[in-house]
Order: sequence, then C-alpha cells, then structure tokens
Amino acid sequence: MARRNSRNSDATLSLTPMIDVMTVLLAVFMVTTPMMTTGIDLDLPRAGNSSITGNDHAIQISVDSAGRYYLGSTQMGRDEIVNKIAAMRGENSNLTIMINGDSHADYGAVMSMMGRLKDAGFQRVGLRTKLDK
Repeated sequence: MARRNSRNSDATLSLTPMIDVMTVLLAVFMVTTPMMTTGIDLDLPRAGNSSITGNDHAIQISVDSAGRYYLGSTQMGRDEIVNKIAAMRGENSNLTIMINGDSHADYGAVMSMMGRLKDAGFQRVGLRTKLDK
C-alpha cells in the first residue's frame, strides 16, 4: 500500500523550466522588436525599378543627412550600435541588418557602418533603397 502512494506523488509536472524558457523568450522579443522598426524619416536613394529594397524583418540602422547613426529611432554612436547588435547575436546567429542611408548622407558614413558590421562578423548586411515610380 505504501508503494502505491509513492508512485502517485511522482506524477506531478514541474512547470518551472517551461516558465523560465518563456520568460527568456519574452525578454528577447521585448529587446529586439523596437529595433526592427525604421525609426526616422529618410530620403532614401532611388535604385531603378528592381526590387532591392531589403528585408522588412531586419534590424534597421539609419544614417541621416548629417551623418548621425540611429538604431531604430534611438541615436547612438557607430561603435555602440555594433556592440549592441553583437550582443544580440547570441540569441540569433542569422541576424539580417539593413542600413538606411539618406540620399544626402555622406557615402563614407554609410560605408563606415557597413564595414564595422562586416568586421564584427555579420554577413547579412544590406542597403535599403526605394523604387523609381
């Protein structure tokens, strides 16, 4: 009779590991979602009629006409952006990054950001354009 009671007490389900995993996923999505929106208005360069406008689900980095860098809508330094995105690589090694350079931005500022990202090991880095109409 004592043996039957011990089997029944072992049949409980522990929800703690599942709650821990869900909490981590929630935190990851809360951190990455604001960075996936285009934060500032830019006059993007035109690239003809081909569809090379980029991935809408990518992390958006913007360079305005004054050469300031933005991650989402938050202005940051170039190295600060690279470090922040590098920290996110632990959760998703296949991050796609789109650089939105204003058509009046300094070409060097846009390419400098792209070079820093490539040096940090990011392979999926693109430039966003708009279509001619």
